[in-house]
Amino acid sequence: MKILGIGNAIVDVICKVEEDFIKKNNLTKGTMKLIFDEIEFKQLLSKLKIEKTVSGGSVANSIVGLSQLSNKVGFIGKISDDELGNKYEEGLKKENVEYFYLKKKEKLPTGTCLILITPDSERTMCTFLGTAGQIDEEDIKEENIKKSEIIFLEGYLWDEGGPKRAFDKAISFSNKTAITLSDEFCVDRHKNQFFNLVKEKIDITFANEGEITSLINAKKFEDVINFGKDIKKHLVITRGEKGAVSINNDEVIEIEANKNLEILDLTGAGDLFAAGYLHGLINNFNQKDCLKKGTEMSSKVIQQIGARF
Repeated sequence: MKILGIGNAIVDVICKVEEDFIKKNNLTKGTMKLIFDEIEFKQLLSKLKIEKTVSGGSVANSIVGLSQLSNKVGFIGKISDDELGNKYEEGLKKENVEYFYLKKKEKLPTGTCLILITPDSERTMCTFLGTAGQIDEEDIKEENIKKSEIIFLEGYLWDEGGPKRAFDKAISFSNKTAITLSDEFCVDRHKNQFFNLVKEKIDITFANEGEITSLINAKKFEDVINFGKDIKKHLVITRGEKGAVSINNDEVIEIEANKNLEILDLTGAGDLFAAGYLHGLINNFNQKDCLKKGTEMSSKVIQQIGARF
């Protein structure tokens, strides 16, 4: 298998909202909020008109993108044996993703993420992790990790307890490990742990400029470049309208963003960028062509609604 993703198995519920909905519900535009109370989550959902429901999760979106590019891939994510869990599993299998999790009835339901799209195409997310956040080391099988060229982890999943044990087990048996930092919220919440992961244990790190700047407390982007060179790892940074940068040991490659796009929804831009870049990497593209493939994929997905083609 080329790449095995390990992440939150989340059903995306996509809704269009006006700007005032974000303010009225005390949400911070463009970020992800974790909701721990199922009743609070259901109350928020009851105020919304659903546009679309899709099997999602950050790394799962990347893995589906890689599958659509004809790569052999798999995914591990925890779901419950309920209606949304069944839909989630069916959605992955339809995309030719090998799903390495045997679902059973859990105390918590399958995880759900509300993706609120404002008229400017920005997305604000409210996530009820449900059973997705309960993943533990017994859900990670050594043989699945060892037969994958790269495992791809997501920052959204990392937490103390079970998820940390799952990460540690996966990393310990992996041939090569990649991670996406996922969100500034995640970085700020777990800064020391993420810093140590990126510096000591991870081979390839995907982040946007805000996430990596927060992680290392950078004052300017040159600090990010120097950090990448110092740790002798592979950092891939998206910079929005400024393009993207790949830092691999001492080699730094930059490309510009695609211009004049008709943007409908920024959901999944980072996920599909990572899919395109990893596709290039496992198919022996050079760094610049990996960046081009990532940019091509992210540019395509933001011109539609939802994070999957």
